[in-house]
Amino acid sequence: MIIFFGPAGAGKSVQGQILSARHGWRWLSAGQLLRDSRDPQVLDGMLSGELIESKKVNSQIGEAISRAKSIDQVILDGYPRTLDQAEWLVSEQSNLNQKIQLVIVLDVSHEEIIRRLKIRGRVDDNEEAIEERLNIYNREIPRITSLMKANNIPVVHIQGKGTVGQVHDQIEERLVQLKIVNSDE
Repeated sequence: MIIFFGPAGAGKSVQGQILSARHGWRWLSAGQLLRDSRDPQVLDGMLSGELIESKKVNSQIGEAISRAKSIDQVILDGYPRTLDQAEWLVSEQSNLNQKIQLVIVLDVSHEEIIRRLKIRGRVDDNEEAIEERLNIYNREIPRITSLMKANNIPVVHIQGKGTVGQVHDQIEERLVQLKIVNSDE
């Protein structure tokens, strides 16, 4: 598994989809899985920017990963969001038949995130929800990346500002360096 971290609007979905298409991998977006759930409680929580109960999110992610068991690599976008979700994922790697190989953190400034989200204009991208998601991200990400490092999972930071192609090139370079892909792929 490759995990993408970054605040809302950092480009996780775009980069995850490009990697998925380029290498024939499965891209799983926690946000999309939750938006597709049709659970009113989940949808209300997303509109306000609140975290969804970890048990519900873990269950949906676990099911999605299990459905992708024949795929060489799974890309997780927007999950885990909390330390308890990260702990669950680390502990469930063998049960899910997927090893976490890399964590990619897309670093983008607060101002750039706000600008991107205003352009994106998704229904759950209202000002209050954006600020709440950024606060949660800034609180949780150091704890999650520390857990990953403690479990010998490489964590790399990629500058998320620039063109989509420039960011993707940085990601591909790291995948080659870590021997997750060959340089000729």
